[in-house]
Amino acid sequence: MNLKPARLLIALIAAVAAPAFAQNLAVVNGKAIPSSRVDAVVKQVVAQGQQPDSPQLREAIKKEMIGREVLMQEAEKQGYAKNADVKAALDNARQAIFINALVGEYVKKNPVNDADIKAEYDKFVAQTGNKEYHVRHILVETAAEADAVIAKIKGGAKFEELAKTSKDTGSAANGGDLDWATPSSFPKVFSDAFVNLQKGQVTEKAVQTPNGFHIIKVDDVREAKLPTLEEVKPQISDALTQKKLQAYQEELVKKAKVQ
Repeated sequence: MNLKPARLLIALIAAVAAPAFAQNLAVVNGKAIPSSRVDAVVKQVVAQGQQPDSPQLREAIKKEMIGREVLMQEAEKQGYAKNADVKAALDNARQAIFINALVGEYVKKNPVNDADIKAEYDKFVAQTGNKEYHVRHILVETAAEADAVIAKIKGGAKFEELAKTSKDTGSAANGGDLDWATPSSFPKVFSDAFVNLQKGQVTEKAVQTPNGFHIIKVDDVREAKLPTLEEVKPQISDALTQKKLQAYQEELVKKAKVQ
């Protein structure tokens, strides 16, 4: 058998809730194991591409199920049903099963459509912009310090040399280099200060953020290399699905009587 025990165990757990029919796989100490459970596990294993349906696969699953049933019966015999930790785990598992069923049905009835995905993508493109900027900055403590740095730059001092004294130690050693990025990657007050600058220009006034005062230089500008709609469609679909589920949950919470 090529099926790894861990994967088989996961498949078996997923099939626990499978409906029972008259035909049984085996009877262990008087307890029947329905054949439908084997069919459910085989279906999952085949769907996951782990291996094809075969007598050998079914025999391995049968052996594993019998082994699990023996362990289950022994656990019950030893009184684990009354164990507080086991009860808590069962409650959590029961809750998860119900929630997963509810969520699965909700998503099926309220799918994210292509128009929603396209609208979200267009919103992303608009927010990101169609240009990337290669910027540098010098971060200082006060407005007076910033004015002094700007005066030195206007006097002919090299921006990269002055940046070595920047409070931003992460970029100081590289002349204040922040690499290529879209404006949306920065705080709005920061990006607003450089989006209208031309290549080689420096901000006339420092920009204040919670970190201090920034003097910004644009090294270069180029067209942004944004992913296509098809490339990010799965991620957008997942994100929108999560938003729908969150809104659904919040609506239920509003209707609930929480004390």
